[in-house]
Order: sequence, then C-alpha cells, then structure tokens
Amino acid sequence: MDRKAIIILAVSFALMIGWSLLVNRIYPPQPIPLETNRLAGATNRTTADTNVSAAAATSSGVSTSVPTTGRFVESEEPEKLLTIENDSVRLTFTPRGGGLKLVELKNYPESVACRSRNGFTTNKFATLNTKAPVPAFALVGSDALQGDGNFSLTKTDGVVRAEKTLPSGARLVKEFQLGTNYLLSVIVRLENPAAQPLELPAQELVIGTATPLDPSDNATLMAMQWYDGVNAQSVSEPWFANRTFGCFPGAPRAEYLAGNTNVLWAAVYNRFFTMIVAPPTNAPAPVVLARHVNLPPPSAEEIAASRKVVDRPFGFQAAFVYPAMTLAPKQTVERRFDVFAGPKEYKLLDRLAALFGNNMDLVMGFGGFFGFFARLLLLSMNGLHALGLSYALTIIVITVIIKVLFWPLTQMSTRSMKRMQALQPQVKAIQEKYKDDPSKMNQKMMELWKQNKVNPAAGCLPMLIQLPIFFGFYRMLQTAIELRGASFLWACDLSQADTVWVIPGLNFPLNPLPLIMGATQLWQMRLTPPSPGVDPVQQKMMQYMPLIFLFILYNFSSGLTLYWTVQNLLTIAQMKLTKASSATVPTPANPASPPPRRKK
Repeated sequence: MDRKAIIILAVSFALMIGWSLLVNRIYPPQPIPLETNRLAGATNRTTADTNVSAAAATSSGVSTSVPTTGRFVESEEPEKLLTIENDSVRLTFTPRGGGLKLVELKNYPESVACRSRNGFTTNKFATLNTKAPVPAFALVGSDALQGDGNFSLTKTDGVVRAEKTLPSGARLVKEFQLGTNYLLSVIVRLENPAAQPLELPAQELVIGTATPLDPSDNATLMAMQWYDGVNAQSVSEPWFANRTFGCFPGAPRAEYLAGNTNVLWAAVYNRFFTMIVAPPTNAPAPVVLARHVNLPPPSAEEIAASRKVVDRPFGFQAAFVYPAMTLAPKQTVERRFDVFAGPKEYKLLDRLAALFGNNMDLVMGFGGFFGFFARLLLLSMNGLHALGLSYALTIIVITVIIKVLFWPLTQMSTRSMKRMQALQPQVKAIQEKYKDDPSKMNQKMMELWKQNKVNPAAGCLPMLIQLPIFFGFYRMLQTAIELRGASFLWACDLSQADTVWVIPGLNFPLNPLPLIMGATQLWQMRLTPPSPGVDPVQQKMMQYMPLIFLFILYNFSSGLTLYWTVQNLLTIAQMKLTKASSATVPTPANPASPPPRRKK
C-alpha cells in the first residue's frame, strides 16, 4: 500500500469516527417546537387530507374539520394495573386513560446473547409501547372526552373492560379480548344514555407508540406506517427532523397527518416488533396522525447493561383521528379494531394478511422489486435452518449457492477481462491513431472487440446481476428477527454489529467483521485485472471503493458483513482458480491494418 492509500485510509477512519459529532456540532439538533395551536391548518404538520368527505359528513352527521389538542389528562388516582395473558403475550392495562399500557412478548427475552455473555442477565421479556406517555386506545384531545382521566377497570372471562362517564354525559366503554397469534380484539363504544343529543368534539384515539428496542437503539428502524389499500407509507425520524439529503437537519416537524377515510391499518414498530391496528376493511379510519414524543431517560440499570446508550430517547405516537360528531338520544357509536402486537415474523404476518385481506405483511418492508429477493432469501434461510444449520451457516451456505449459480457468468467475465487486458497495446494504438476522430476511434474499437470475441460489458455484468440479491440481503437482514441472538464466532448477535470493544473517550466501537470485509475487498480489487481504456484516475477511485463500503457498512448487522466477506473470499478463490486453469491467451487480431491478400 502506497503513501497516498495510507493517508486516504487514515482520513476515512477519522471521518468514520467523528462524522456524527461533526454534523451535530455544525448543525445542532433543534428541539421540537411546543404546540401552541393545533387547529386545522397548523403550520407544524403536513396534511395529506384532514377532512372527511362531504358525503360521509352528510350521512353520519359529523363535522368536516378534525381539530384536536392531543392533550392527555393524567389522573391523580392510584394506578391499579390489570393484566391478561396467554402462552405468547402478557398485556397490562391502566385505569389512566383506560388503555393498554404495556405489551410483553413472552417468547422473546429482553436480553439476547451479547448482553447475557457480558454478565447482564434478566428474566424480562421484549416489550411494545415501552414507557409510552399515553396508553394505547386512550381517547385524547378535549377535556370533554377525558374528564379526570381515570377509568373503571374490570376483568370478566378474560375480557378487560374500561368504562367512564364523560363530563358531557356520554358513556365511553372499551373492551379488550386477547386471542391467539398475538391478536387482540378491541371495541370502543360511545353511548348517549340521555334523552337529548350530545355534541362531541373531534376524537384522537391513540393506537400505540413506536419505542426503541433497547436503550442503545438509535431509532434508525423505528417508524409509523399506514396503508391506504394501495400503498404503505412510512414516517420516521428523518421526516420529523426534516433532514436534507438524509444528513443535515432543518426545522423539525412536530406531527404528521394524512388520510382521507382510507386508513385500512396503521402500525408502530421498531426493528423486530410491531403493533398493527386495523379497523374493519369496510369502515377504514378517516385520518391517521403521528407525533414525535420524548420518552423517559434510561435508568441506571439500563445504562449499566448497555455499552452505548441513547441519552434522549424518543418515540412516534400514532392515532386515528375522528371528526366531531353529534350523538342522537340513546345512540351508540361502536368502533372495532383487530390488533396484532408481536414479532415482525414474515410467515405469521403473511397468514394474517391473507386472513384479514389487508396486506399487513407490508410492515416487513418487503414491497417492491428488491422486496421479492428479500422474501426469497428469508424463506431460504429459514428452510436451511429447519434442516439443522445455524443461522450463521445458513448465510454462508446461501452465499456459496449464489456463487455457484453465478460461477459460469463470473468465469466468463474474468476471462473476457483478461482478453481485454491482452488487447491493451492495440487499444492504445487505436486511441493514439484516431485521437482526433472519436467516431472513427469507437468504430475501430468495436471492430477490435468483435474480431477477438470480447464483450466490454462482460466485466460489469456479474456485479449488476447480483446487485438485487445484495439489496435483498440488506433488506432481509434489517428485519429478520430470526437473527436476533444468533451467534457466529465472536459475533454474539448477527442482527447487530460484532462489537468486541469500545474505544474509551471516543465511544467508537471496534467491529472486526467489517474490517475483514474491507480487507478482502481490497485484496479482490488488487487481483482484478484493469479494464483497458479506463482513465487512470477512475481506476484509482475504484481501488478505494472498499473504503467507501467499509464506511457505509461499519455499524450494520454482522450478518450482512458476514455475507459480503464470504462473497469476497469466494470471488478471490474463483479468480485464482481461473488464473491457474486458463490457457495462454491467443495473439489477438489487429484491425488497425487489413489482412494480407492471397496471391493467385
């Protein structure tokens, strides 16, 4: 490695360590503005369509505006919690707001292999709605919808019932019934027992809060998502931070508001777990709303159990917004919801999507062209694991299978590049001879490739064809809960970076697998024959491409870097085998001079 390469490597490493600190210093994060006026048209929200259609308003007697305050009344009464559970999940309900306070997933421990190996063991479960400021299915907004905020909680035959008489005289009743497969049935009823009509303001029904996976989760894969019957749309931290090019934060946004009586479901999720709330397909919610909310700081115990802690945790609170309405005497308005609160496990979500007919499996992020490859790779990985292989070995085996399938194409590409390298003198001669006539030069070059049976694009073809597989791997490994806690050598959790040490003072992790990946890629680049006719500056830039990938993938999951490392090693082995077995390249034909004529 020359001096310039060492300098570039050192600068890249320094940028990798200090990039986030540098950006935060030049562009310090701005606090979310306090909400002073959240009537329709407030400046801190983006509105896709905040109004219910006129026809719906006329038929149901509801207002076309949906102004809500979002305020949650904290009850001063003692909090007497109530729980229901089955083999998979435990649900905790609170009288404060009469909603779902916490979801505990009994099949998924809070701590995985890494934390247990470091001496931090716990019998706690993975949770949803963790430390959320407002319980799920709390009705917030006007004081007329909350009163003192305290509900009466009862449990009968596994059904939790929360009820309260509102200041207006209306009766608010909620029923929660736990089912199988992480499903929960919810009914919310507004009753008018009086003999006169009751006016109710716009209602904001909180459906849950996306919260971090653990104290070290930087919320990169945490979001709110909703589905309109055609497309699934996601809102995450970059949207609220209003980042330019995904890096430089601008004036932060306080809330997101969208929908036009077409919200078939909405979900809040982190990397591995989700809560999806779906009204009946024939009665979609009018509007969905999401807010950036601050969460309590981590406790001393959580700080001790984590190598890196997010100092200011936050979440995304989601709600269905229903417009103001008039309840006729003795009228009852009932809203039903099917709730999934569990792991982002593709097979399970795919079955439930078929059951409800609402494509809730899109929460996995497997839509689009690359999503097809992500699904295929995930099913292949689970199939190999079912045969008894560890998940690390399944990644290696899939990588080997892919390499074998593409072996003929890669070998053809390598031989073509070698032929092109042998033609370098003729290429330079043509470039020199026709430097003042580019069209003639291109014509002669094409004749040269044709006579020597060389395809200039062959060198890039294997890489282009394998790009969808790489992006499919990338997307699949982002959300594959199967890799959570799966180990390989020193990497104790393939869903996370393989951090073995954190540099004191800098708080920078030392991750061996990305470094090995970068080294093998540099080795591969050294073995790759240079393409003729390529500018020397471009060739130099290509030599440092591994450093760019190292910078991008350094903190990604070790499962992804394991795939890329094995891919590099197999490519290196193939190049050496091709070099050892290839015959001497024949003397190329030269189109610069015409072939001699035969004498008669």
